[in-house]
Amino acid sequence: MSNPRDIFTKSEDFRTEQNDWLRLRTLILLRWSAIFGQLAALAAVTQYFHIQVPLGLCFLAIGLAVIANLLAIFIFPENKRLTEAEAMLTLVFDLAQLGFLLFLTGGLTNPFALLILAPVIVSATALRLRSTILLGILAASIVSFIALVNLPLRYSSGADFAIPELFAFGFWIALLIGIGFLSVYSRRISTEMRSMSDALLATQMALAREQKLTDLGGVIAAAAHELGTPLATIKLVSTELIDELSDQPDLAEDVILIREQADRCRDILRSMGKAGKDDLHMRQGLLSAVLREAAEPHLDRGKTVSFSITAAANCNLREPDILRRPELIHGLRNLVQNAVDFAREKVWIDARYSEDRLRILIVDDGPGYPLQVIGRIGDPFVRSRRDPRDLSRPGYEGMGLGLFIAKTLLERTGAELSFANGSDPFLQPEERPERSGAIVEVIWPNAVIVADTSGGLGFNQAIEI
Repeated sequence: MSNPRDIFTKSEDFRTEQNDWLRLRTLILLRWSAIFGQLAALAAVTQYFHIQVPLGLCFLAIGLAVIANLLAIFIFPENKRLTEAEAMLTLVFDLAQLGFLLFLTGGLTNPFALLILAPVIVSATALRLRSTILLGILAASIVSFIALVNLPLRYSSGADFAIPELFAFGFWIALLIGIGFLSVYSRRISTEMRSMSDALLATQMALAREQKLTDLGGVIAAAAHELGTPLATIKLVSTELIDELSDQPDLAEDVILIREQADRCRDILRSMGKAGKDDLHMRQGLLSAVLREAAEPHLDRGKTVSFSITAAANCNLREPDILRRPELIHGLRNLVQNAVDFAREKVWIDARYSEDRLRILIVDDGPGYPLQVIGRIGDPFVRSRRDPRDLSRPGYEGMGLGLFIAKTLLERTGAELSFANGSDPFLQPEERPERSGAIVEVIWPNAVIVADTSGGLGFNQAIEI
């Protein structure tokens, strides 16, 4: 069974590497767009609106951006990935260049002051929180400065272009609010996307590991089957030789050693093959057998786990054979692990089948799910139960991934999952029913989970290794 903590660690390492995923080429292209836009704006206000601006200083500001882009193009390779510090310094330069240009062109009377939001939003999307906060403070400081100190725009007649003070104040407040709101909004969205990406990666790793174990078990099972006959022959011949060499104890001891080693080979192959067997016969199994296999790693952890397999009313079918898929085994195993972790004494695994669907309930007698998160259970990185430092679950370090992995894998098999509590968590202990903890309900249509046993299994497929 794959260790969720190991999977999370690999996912965390993968996520840490994403800090260097911002390409310099991306920022260079954005800066070229800003440069051409600034040149076009200057041309429009001077030629069409006949507004006077200090063109020399404006071209100096734009020229600095051009020089920075050219240096970046010629010094760094095209596929350069920026570190956190490099990306933040690049965005600080863009903020300073834009702030200087706005200072020269009327401050907040310039409608293009709205573009000062862009570097902060880029930081909120791609960089760490600390960098985003620093850039947000810098942007707010620049906006406040150019609101008070700037070179006013003048018409060709010499008259200053001015806007009402109330409008200027409102524009200043709107920019400050925009910096804060859009930064938080962009960061929240990007964080959720990264969390989902990391959780899906962990899910894929868990499934891949489970599939590898199953395939390896198939190879081992095939080896055990093929070696069974020669090992049995070795044991039979060695037993006969022991009887014939009773008068030669030295040789008899060697033959006894050979027989013992043959038995040891048989036991090793048997224990190695226990992880799983990928022949056609093992791709399906009785519902009770598959449930017990999924729960097996958690049956000896000091909690009582009881199984119940029943037919629905007016259903005369025998217990069905279901598909023994890695996603199903691993998903149910995670659900059982979660129940055993939080149960006080007992866990119930109830299966009920009918002519059209299969329903599995996993219930424990623990504290249940907190009401404030029960609607978000199954989302990545949401701890769905009590504080992991709770002494009732010693040694546990919550990752928030277990239920997400289980939910994702089981939904891939066609299941629908729902989560609930067996009782009101605010009841006193003596008022709570026996099944008072968390309830997980998993429902499949028979068409996607029940194996067709009407025909033969066919031929086993060769496993390529």
